[in-house]
Amino acid sequence: MALSVPKAPGVAQMLKDGAKMYSGLEEAVYRNITACKEFSQTMRSAYGPNGMNKMIINHIEKQFVTSDAGTIMRELDVEHPAAKLIVMASQMQDAEVGDGTNFVVVFAGALLEAAEELLRLGITTAEIADGYEKALNKSLDILPKLVCHEIEDFRDVAKVKRCLNACIMSKQYSEEEFLTELIAKACVSILPDKSTFNVDNIRVCKILGSGLAKSEVVRGMVFKRFVEGDVTYAEKAKVVIFSCPIDIIQTETKGTVLIKSADELMNFSAGEENLLESQIKSIAEAGVKVVVSGGKVGDMALHFLNKYGLMAVRLNSKFDLRRLSRAVNGTVLPRIATPSQEELGYCDKVCIEELGDTTIVAFRNEGAESRIATIVIRGATNNFMDDIERALDDGVNNFKGLTRDGRYVPGAGATEIDISNLEKCPTAMDGMERFACPTPDLQGRYRCIDDHVLCDGFIDCPEGEDEDRRSCMFYKTMF
Repeated sequence: MALSVPKAPGVAQMLKDGAKMYSGLEEAVYRNITACKEFSQTMRSAYGPNGMNKMIINHIEKQFVTSDAGTIMRELDVEHPAAKLIVMASQMQDAEVGDGTNFVVVFAGALLEAAEELLRLGITTAEIADGYEKALNKSLDILPKLVCHEIEDFRDVAKVKRCLNACIMSKQYSEEEFLTELIAKACVSILPDKSTFNVDNIRVCKILGSGLAKSEVVRGMVFKRFVEGDVTYAEKAKVVIFSCPIDIIQTETKGTVLIKSADELMNFSAGEENLLESQIKSIAEAGVKVVVSGGKVGDMALHFLNKYGLMAVRLNSKFDLRRLSRAVNGTVLPRIATPSQEELGYCDKVCIEELGDTTIVAFRNEGAESRIATIVIRGATNNFMDDIERALDDGVNNFKGLTRDGRYVPGAGATEIDISNLEKCPTAMDGMERFACPTPDLQGRYRCIDDHVLCDGFIDCPEGEDEDRRSCMFYKTMF
């Protein structure tokens, strides 16, 4: 009979074979801090306008050369559970604010590095976490007092450019003037009067060729496609959007038709053609000039569309259909039918254009009712245009934050330096967590609760007498 070797007692016996469990400071906490510090140091060299690019080759051998932290972390596919928490925090920052992903990683690494020193002094993890949380609350009290500029008129392009300048400069140094003007024009042109600003209403279309200076803002939508029929231009056009193919309607169930003569065959085909023609004719009589389809456009349908002078555009993406319906203020219809006037959209101009060797279909709305704007990016390589797109995305998200709260604090690290100088922070705390946010003086020495100088990591207190040491809260606790 085979002997069964029992597993180790405790949590290990509940886990599957091969699983590892770590506990305590040395095994778990320090290992996690070390992993997070290494990850933070990797990302730190890509921070700021002079940050270095990283070359990443992902699992499908696709190569990326970028300094964008979001792209780097997405393609690195981090497995370590503690480092993955930092990645998740950075992703949450990207979802909420749209920028500052690298700062979250660098700042978290710095906090953990400081926490490691405090752990070695004997302060517990709970006290450090509590101290960090109290320092956070104190920082939130300080920030409103540091406001140096506030913008209230979000439709002033010059003021918006001034606020977006720093964000773009950290991504594309020396190109910030041109890019901020593109973003400001695009965002201001579609800014609603009452509802909140939607980032999805700013689209980006990348077209290879020429240079960045040839980029432009189009009020409306741009698709890298060609029209289906012969009509390539429509002005002041009513637009109907179908999510289904434009073709002879197929029956839901299969059937067999018995045809005994050529006349019956001709009549059967003519019946289908007449039905399709009557449908397209009724669409044309409703005043429609542009038909957009979410599926294929059949040859017979294309013949009748050309016959009645209708412009046909095919879009494969259902998301593009929804955005286009928002841009032209129309309704997406699920089947071919005569649309009502309320279901029709309107566009000032629909036309095909050539940019370089790429043909595009542009839906342009020059009026005040435009809801979507597209930034057309030109560039020599796809990697360059991808970097420009990420910079534009950060700038648009900054504009969204601007519409939520127009207050600005000083930049270039001035705000961070002011917050780091929390001299009054320890006096507002009780207990050991006060030392989780120690503040150095000009000589690099730390001060305890009773203003005694604590040098060399709180080991020595040369300026205090023995009696003063006994009254010092820190020495009462530690010694």
